[in-house]
Amino acid sequence: MLLLGGALRATVPRFARAFAVFSVTVTLSIPPARCVLQRRLPLSNLSADYWSRLHPVNMFNSCDAKKFYHSKALTSPYPGSHVERSRVPEDKVSWLIEWEDYNPVEYTARSVLAGPSWADPQINDKSFSPKFNERDGEVERKSLNGLYVVENGRPRNPVGRTGLTGRGLLGRWGPNHAADPIVTRWKRDGSGNKIAHPVTGKNILQFVAIKRRDCGEWAIPGGMVDPGEKISATLKREFGEEALNSLQKSPEEKAELEKQLHKLFSQEHFVVYRGYVDDPRNTDNAWMETEAVNYHDETGETMDNLPLEAGDDAGVVKWVDISEDLKLYASHNYFIKLVTDKREAHWSEDPSRACHE
Repeated sequence: MLLLGGALRATVPRFARAFAVFSVTVTLSIPPARCVLQRRLPLSNLSADYWSRLHPVNMFNSCDAKKFYHSKALTSPYPGSHVERSRVPEDKVSWLIEWEDYNPVEYTARSVLAGPSWADPQINDKSFSPKFNERDGEVERKSLNGLYVVENGRPRNPVGRTGLTGRGLLGRWGPNHAADPIVTRWKRDGSGNKIAHPVTGKNILQFVAIKRRDCGEWAIPGGMVDPGEKISATLKREFGEEALNSLQKSPEEKAELEKQLHKLFSQEHFVVYRGYVDDPRNTDNAWMETEAVNYHDETGETMDNLPLEAGDDAGVVKWVDISEDLKLYASHNYFIKLVTDKREAHWSEDPSRACHE
């Protein structure tokens, strides 16, 4: 059975697609596949190029959007293993392109198969009946990008092929939701004045970055959303755990830390990005999605009361100057670029790097 959450192009004739647009809920029985259109939403299986134009919720122009999808999600070997993905040429990533010889490698890490609380059972487990494309008890199985296809009982990566099936290191079948707090301040001199870049004349932003223990790459101090947890709570919790080492604090220290965190996370902020993430852990059946939010400390006074200390998954934490020279984990460069667009801060010395849309 092929459940289609929006995209009918791959298996349904043109006249059927036209009919479906005018229906709220319609079931089409067209051999050889039974297709169920659950509701009218943006197409989930568009080409990567068109998908990047629909998503993310990007309030600011970005010249990086077209090349955002499926770069790191195609890298080999798969993280934390010696497993090599089947090679997927760029022109074969989209599910809309027929590829009869596609033969992805099946891989789910032992740490996931061990059955930790944060992971689903195997898809063929008789006790496992997931409700894809909806909230399943405390587990959010809806995608931030709309409905996704479920084929032979398995969710299908909405952006395209990755050369690997199963879940890899990811716990959930389908979307695995994360939250990324981007905490920023202006770079200042000893007198407290903002420092502008000598070439562009734009003020330089800094953000709190961590060095991940698992891969050694610099990243935003984010993490996974716990079942039933609000995104706002995840953003604050993850920043506290990874950038302030809150898990190792005494009860008194935690209470004071909570006051300062509440002040920081209650001030002006904006959603940078919501949606699919080009992550090296992604597979054909499991993928990362995130909500990245920028919390900006305009005066720097709030963060002065929050001394950085690496904890949990972070090996190192520090303030990092923002520019195009950053090399960050997964799609984090893209998120940081969006913040500089919004704050009108320095990004690149080369004016030709500006967007022309």
